[in-house]
Amino acid sequence: MSSLLRLPAVAMARSTLRTGILCCATLGLAVSGAHASMGNTATTFGILPTDIASAQALSLFNTQVSATYYNPAFLVRDPRGELTAGLLHAEHELRVDSQGGVNAPTREGRVLDDTPSQQVLIGLKTDLSSVTKYDRPMYLGFMAGVEKFGQEMLAFESETSEEGQFFNYGRQPLFLVIGGGLNIWRGIDVGASVRVTLHADATLNTNSDLAGNTSRESLNVSAKPVLRPILGVNVNWGETFCSHTPCWMENLDTAIAYKGYSNTRTKVNANATIPGVIPQPGLDLAVKTLDSFQPEVLTVGAQYQLGRARLGVSGEFQRWSRLERELRDDTIKNVGNLEFRDIFIPRVGVEYQLNDMLSVTSGVAYEVSPLKSTRSEDVNYLDNDRIILGLGGALEIANPPILAFPLRLDFGYQFHHLRDRDFVISGTNSNGDPYEELVATDGHVHVFAGSVTIKF
Repeated sequence: MSSLLRLPAVAMARSTLRTGILCCATLGLAVSGAHASMGNTATTFGILPTDIASAQALSLFNTQVSATYYNPAFLVRDPRGELTAGLLHAEHELRVDSQGGVNAPTREGRVLDDTPSQQVLIGLKTDLSSVTKYDRPMYLGFMAGVEKFGQEMLAFESETSEEGQFFNYGRQPLFLVIGGGLNIWRGIDVGASVRVTLHADATLNTNSDLAGNTSRESLNVSAKPVLRPILGVNVNWGETFCSHTPCWMENLDTAIAYKGYSNTRTKVNANATIPGVIPQPGLDLAVKTLDSFQPEVLTVGAQYQLGRARLGVSGEFQRWSRLERELRDDTIKNVGNLEFRDIFIPRVGVEYQLNDMLSVTSGVAYEVSPLKSTRSEDVNYLDNDRIILGLGGALEIANPPILAFPLRLDFGYQFHHLRDRDFVISGTNSNGDPYEELVATDGHVHVFAGSVTIKF
């Protein structure tokens, strides 16, 4: 009889201990209520206001420091150094509308996620040729973005969801990229960068009693940087083929850039011993999960200068199918049997120079959702095709008051229209009852960004 009474106690102790250990270890790594996503700032919105305003269509040909991420080769095109500081605010309204189901709550037109993304951005670009023995210019670029206006270094949350969760929006993890570019021949520039992401690990060992009181604890938390490559090449056809005589090609630039896949990963290992209940070597618990993921990206584009205007087009291939393999090792999300597809994103942008000081930029893009699954049990990811519109402007002051260098002010606005899409939300609730619900999803996102740049 005593052994029969002891079994429920052991089961209850293990359940309580498992929950407690995972909560404690996860709190050591994440910010509560972060509402993070699989997206990242640079691919979801854009980095600087000029990228946001053109819907990233002109980002391959941006001479500002954000070129370190989009196309490091184009850092060469403006010989001036620069120091840039900026702010980004993305306001989400992501909605679900219940179409009915089994054991499903009643919710019509409910806003599922309105957590904003608010980033501080800082960038630096400089010419390194002065520290070498060569007279060929070499440019170094550095770009960083930190969430919650600089207060949140690691925005992280990974969970299953009974209500559903949007795949691509929310708080963004630390954005960090460094690289450089140089000219190798007439009109031909090359560049390389690395994007830095964090892989965090936590190990917890403890002794506990059935009341949950712990002793002899040890907790180790570490986060190591992981480097992923970014490569870029651009060609000005006029400089390459008709550098001594004027020709129509001198206004034509083409570029290609490759970005390796990257992710933000957290791994938690915990071990607990309860004397008399769980002896040595103790109960092992392990969680390994992904948050942000960037697929391999190949971007090809061209721009042409037409007097005061320049027109740019680009096509972006994103290899999301790799995420299926990555999620097989995710102990939280592997239950969803998620399927992804590779996507192609067309972008078109235009910039017009109104005068020597002021320019305006606009762009449009259409992004197909990489989420192929319309049903992912327990995980319940939601994502939509979206139309992206951008608008912005820049003011460059050659002789500003006080400063000895030119000053540039940028503003960018972007609007995301999420097209209607149906999903099935399903799984087992906390009471062990199965549920299933058909929902229609839609929404919109407003993005505002501004930056101040000193050219030197």
